[in-house]
Amino acid sequence: MNDVSGFKDISPTTLADLLGRGQVMDAGIRPLWPSVPRVAGPAFTVRCPPGDNLMLHAAIHRAGPGSVIVIEAGDADYALAGGNVCAVAQRRGIAAFVTNGVIRDLAEVRDMGFPVFATGVVPFPGTKKAVTPLGEPVRCGGVTVNAGDIVVADEEGIVVTPAASREQVLTDARAKAAKEAAETLDAWEAAHRARIDKILAENGYAG
Repeated sequence: MNDVSGFKDISPTTLADLLGRGQVMDAGIRPLWPSVPRVAGPAFTVRCPPGDNLMLHAAIHRAGPGSVIVIEAGDADYALAGGNVCAVAQRRGIAAFVTNGVIRDLAEVRDMGFPVFATGVVPFPGTKKAVTPLGEPVRCGGVTVNAGDIVVADEEGIVVTPAASREQVLTDARAKAAKEAAETLDAWEAAHRARIDKILAENGYAG
């Protein structure tokens, strides 16, 4: 869909300015290898209880191509996935994993170039026992994510656009990016200094 693929051209910083802090995931969820390309796609949501990764392993066979699988992990003590799971996800066209949990086999994942945004790496895997529904709202990095919300992630961070407002947000984001691209640094500096000096003066600063 055009209104989904178009998000790949929009920086998380632009989206964050439009959507506010509540749609920006915590800084603890980061790309696990350098120079991860920007990913953008509809969320496929998964909830894994503490110590268990069954439903993520189920999700890689059910999420559609282009999906960003967003996993609410119950802890960061057991790996949700390893190299083979990431390889299968990549082969099936899944865009990325985003989770408040951890993975393992980082060298394999880095070598294959599969984007994973997580809190870290742990070498011990979770069990596969707990069945939970797929596609329900999850809480990840301080953001509530619904299935179909648009997730944009790169080295700048992760921003979630609610599905219901994605067309308007994309339109506004394109306009904002175009305006910023057309502004020279000299013009930005002059406007910035005037704004900062005004705030200082209003607060009694005379320096």
